[in-house]
Amino acid sequence: MTLLITVFAAVIATVKWYTRVDDTLKLGTLCFLYWGASLMWLVDAIFEYAELHEQYFTPAPADMLNDTFLGLSVVALGLVIWVVVLLVKDPKGIVRDTLRIQNK
Repeated sequence: MTLLITVFAAVIATVKWYTRVDDTLKLGTLCFLYWGASLMWLVDAIFEYAELHEQYFTPAPADMLNDTFLGLSVVALGLVIWVVVLLVKDPKGIVRDTLRIQNK
């Protein structure tokens, strides 16, 4: 479930990045985060399948719920990292202008 959630997030972020004319929102960073997480979960799924074989396809409901929460947590953490990158890079200068106004 974690792999499925992160792949959906990666595809959505990639489509949004690809359809934008400019990259002022740094959506490429978000794409890299989600595709990296998807790759990590893919490797995890391969090794788990190698260990469990056909039992891999019949997880317990509690395991599916835990995997869903983990996948949503990874997507949320990716969004938090992306927002921090946006605040630090400040591509539109909004944070800089706001701090300049408050210092006057």
